[in-house]
Amino acid sequence: MARDRFTPDFDPDCGDGPLTSARQDIVIGRWQGLRDLLRATGADWVSRGHRMRLLAQACATSTTSETWLAAEPRSADALVLRAATETARAFTLAIAAGRGIPIDRDRIDATVLACLRAAEAWPEDPTPWISLISVARLYPSGVRRQELARWWDELHRRDPYSVEGHLQVLHYYSSRWHGTHGLMYDFARDAAGVAPPGCALPVLVQYARVEEFRYVLDGAQGQHAAVSVSQHWSHDGAVSDVRRTWQRWIADRGDAPLAPGELRDLNHLTHAACQAGATDIAAALLRLQGRRATRTPWSYTGDPEKQITKWRKDLRLRQ
Repeated sequence: MARDRFTPDFDPDCGDGPLTSARQDIVIGRWQGLRDLLRATGADWVSRGHRMRLLAQACATSTTSETWLAAEPRSADALVLRAATETARAFTLAIAAGRGIPIDRDRIDATVLACLRAAEAWPEDPTPWISLISVARLYPSGVRRQELARWWDELHRRDPYSVEGHLQVLHYYSSRWHGTHGLMYDFARDAAGVAPPGCALPVLVQYARVEEFRYVLDGAQGQHAAVSVSQHWSHDGAVSDVRRTWQRWIADRGDAPLAPGELRDLNHLTHAACQAGATDIAAALLRLQGRRATRTPWSYTGDPEKQITKWRKDLRLRQ
């Protein structure tokens, strides 16, 4: 019997079945599934952040979050989702406007207020602070350093090892937004340096490398020929970073199952290992993720499915 051809599974929910069901409810305008999902998630911050981010993206084009909040105006979960939804909508407006063109400041201010209201509703939840740091990027000149530091302190106090929270700060500090490559990498390396064994934070360095690559591509106006891909991904420092992240995160985490909220992080490390030519690590990571995959960051260097399939074939991994 012939073996089935390997095909990556780009499930946007990363295998989170309950999340998939809740997002289907959004299509028909039913908010009760969202309430039940977030209530069951509780204070599992990795799952809550993953679910909230994807629910907000789905709610951004509907009125489901508003309907829920109108029905249960004191629901902390409804307030947090509404803040995340407003953040997603603000970024949609910014993308539509185009890079360098500011959106209405009143719209950004209203989103900030929604985030602060959500933070008051559930004081222990780091999620509204992640939304706040995210939306801070949309101010043409960013926010005052003291304000960003205060929001970061609030987030860090609630979830000191939040990859999503750190990632939003990394984006803020990037050259594409309000910082520099150096500032971005310094932040990523500092966070990785204090992460406990088995924590995913070291992968921030791989996120930073992708962010820098995107910046260069933007400057080259999409002309890949202007970018020295091999040097960017496979110089000695990049290879060392891959091995360091592998050791401190994957090798030190033991046999703990990979949560859906960690799949995007894993794909960033797998992509980096493949691009760096670290074939031993790349093979182990491709085995670990199996068919599960996220389109980013593979989409920045070509067709995601073709790349993953090719690497598996080159490394002679069983289908």
